[in-house]
Amino acid sequence: MARAEKGTVVVIGGGAAGHMAAIAASSQGARVLLLEGSDKLLAKVRISGGGRCNVTHACVEPARLARHYPRGGPFVRKVFEAFGQPHTVAWFAAHGVRLHTEADGRMFPSTNDSRTVIDALTHATQRAGVVTRLQHPVRGLDPVEGGWRLTGTFGSMDAAAVVVATGGSPKLEGLGWLHQLGHSVVPPVPSLFTFNIPDVGLRALMGVAADPVRVRLAGLNLDALGPVLITHWGLSGPAVLRLSAFGARALHERGYRYTVLVDWTGGVGEATVVHALDRAIADHPRKQVVNTPLFGLASRLWTYLCCTAELPETKPWGELGRRGRDKLVAVITNQPFQAQGKTTFKEEFVTAGGIDLAQVDPRTLESRVAPGLHFAGEVLDIDGITGGFNFQAAWSTGHVAGRHAAQCTT
Repeated sequence: MARAEKGTVVVIGGGAAGHMAAIAASSQGARVLLLEGSDKLLAKVRISGGGRCNVTHACVEPARLARHYPRGGPFVRKVFEAFGQPHTVAWFAAHGVRLHTEADGRMFPSTNDSRTVIDALTHATQRAGVVTRLQHPVRGLDPVEGGWRLTGTFGSMDAAAVVVATGGSPKLEGLGWLHQLGHSVVPPVPSLFTFNIPDVGLRALMGVAADPVRVRLAGLNLDALGPVLITHWGLSGPAVLRLSAFGARALHERGYRYTVLVDWTGGVGEATVVHALDRAIADHPRKQVVNTPLFGLASRLWTYLCCTAELPETKPWGELGRRGRDKLVAVITNQPFQAQGKTTFKEEFVTAGGIDLAQVDPRTLESRVAPGLHFAGEVLDIDGITGGFNFQAAWSTGHVAGRHAAQCTT
């Protein structure tokens, strides 16, 4: 059996987690080689947040931060205790990237340009002496004495330790090479997708937003509160994306045919809505209902809701009557939509699934079945909601995996 080269760590994958792993491993004195299968580095960082890069979230405390992960929360909480949100903010500050926090807690570089983040990461790898190779896809990984042998179109190379940071795979076969090493793989399914709703009236409102809106999935005991955006394919926005993340597996099992229940008031309660309508009846008896939007809703959306409640456009508040009022209450607070399919939210697309966390040590990110092999990023069965949480998991797992992989080289 061949013997691996002592002191060398190979990081597979040139994304966020891979770069952080390479930098962390080098900081521990290891020689590091970063292999990327494509011809581009940090492609997801480049496009995320509309090209601004949502680096992390303002949530600091590990236990609270972990609640934003539909899968892997308890596991990643332990990782955050070693390298968490404050460490991430400090790391980027030390590398010339100041972050600012927006009202919803998302944190972006002060330049609002993902290039700032990319430059910080690539310059850090260069200063650390990390050797980067593009178009070097790894096709095989085999144990050798003292480490691992990697093979691909580039031939073969040996390493004392390896960090796999290849990202999520949309298909189970994409993780087959890791399964062959004895790892259990949780089948990947999409997460963070928008709801495809074939309602012509709703889609005609493309571009209209409402906040806050309560969105529920019928029969699944799942709901989310936040902004909703109406698009040409249905419903999107933070509340919808959060719901798709927590319901990812259940919706996959249903073949993406499900009922979405929307409370356009944000869940203020039926009694409050009834009171508001009764007040409008008393205060504006001659005004047309469609011309008097309530609850801060956009006029186009309000008109659509009135139409859905079968109210004539000329109907004044004074002639609404109890039957008309109750129909409007039902539409406003519990409007059902039949969803058929999903639409990928490309900038934030992640997969639910990956390497089974039971086979990975959260303290080191080392495989429990293949010593010297570490994992970082979305290749693990960890995924967060939109808002900077997936990048935070990448920075944290990358740092811990890289640091401990370096310790395997001595």
